[in-house]
Amino acid sequence: MTSIGYNSGAAVALHMLGGTVQKREEVQDDISTGREVDSAKDAAALWAISQVMESDSLGFAAISDSLSLGEATATVAAAGAEQIGEILVSMKELAITASSGPTDYSRIEEQMALKTKQIGSIISAAQFNGANLLRTSIDGNGNTSLTVAASLDRSGTGPASLSTLSVASVDFEASPSFDLSNRTTITDQASARTALTEIQGFLDYAINGASALGSSANRLSEQEDFITRLSDTMTRGISSMIDTNMEEASAVLAAKKIQEQLGAMSLSIANTNPQRLLGLF
Repeated sequence: MTSIGYNSGAAVALHMLGGTVQKREEVQDDISTGREVDSAKDAAALWAISQVMESDSLGFAAISDSLSLGEATATVAAAGAEQIGEILVSMKELAITASSGPTDYSRIEEQMALKTKQIGSIISAAQFNGANLLRTSIDGNGNTSLTVAASLDRSGTGPASLSTLSVASVDFEASPSFDLSNRTTITDQASARTALTEIQGFLDYAINGASALGSSANRLSEQEDFITRLSDTMTRGISSMIDTNMEEASAVLAAKKIQEQLGAMSLSIANTNPQRLLGLF
């Protein structure tokens, strides 16, 4: 039965058209923002999880910068220690020459003093961003190690905690094992032999120090690689939860546009039925 007071066909067509238009607008919004979950009302649980993970991801980016800075500081110090070792090798050669027989001891001692001064310059210059791992105080504030942010650790729903790595300095200024300023002065064969023994000890200290600093730099580099991979994995996880699948959304949008056109046609057809009744009168 057709009713003049209520057009049931038009009402159904209008309801279906309204739903299609709303869905089409939602899909268009997903495509334009690139996110299927863009606010808490879209999916409260996924949105909350994504916010926590995104904040951690930003934290990992800052930690990566910290690790890179720490690695550079340790690498510079290791290079300085290696250079000190090379100078000590040449000092060792001079001491061997002096201990082998009569020679110009004053000239050898003069060269020794110049090389000692050169080592002091290297110790002073081996800093990066104000931190020098070859000095007694690495930053002028009495600190003897460099603390570097290493990771964010989170357990369950609790707050994240920051874990750190420590890089110990290798003191070339005041360590009893590297008392270069009190080296025996070479004046004859006997003093040259004594100086040779001392220089060998200094050389061993420099080699061990360079090795320790190189190991620290490598550890920081490996941690930075891990943090970078972890951050990338986390970013992909966030994307899979909230980002729009563009291929799927494009197909849905095309289908909704066709459904919208068909709905408009259905509404138009339903609205023509009352007009046909006029032909009966």
